[in-house]
Amino acid sequence: MAWVSLVLAGIFEMFGVTMINKVNKDKSLLSIILLMVGFGCSFLFLALAMQSLPMGTAYAIWTGIGASGGALLGMVLYGESKDWKRLLFIFMVLGAAIGLKLVS
Repeated sequence: MAWVSLVLAGIFEMFGVTMINKVNKDKSLLSIILLMVGFGCSFLFLALAMQSLPMGTAYAIWTGIGASGGALLGMVLYGESKDWKRLLFIFMVLGAAIGLKLVS
């Protein structure tokens, strides 16, 4: 269950990062509320995961999901660069997160 919580934490982290971009564009109250909900849920699920998982592993995977997911969402939603080198490094981050799961 800890791993499910950690993946959910990462997904909410990606949502929160996307909402930061939305707040910067339109500054609506709904965007600000969604930003707070996204990061609040992310921290909640991270805390739940850390009850069973080592802090270093949980934090590394959480940030990896958030960073790589945020970069991928930027490519899909906002037309950011899809250069092969950028994709390679994103997949290296994801590979490192999967490796941490395998050795934990």
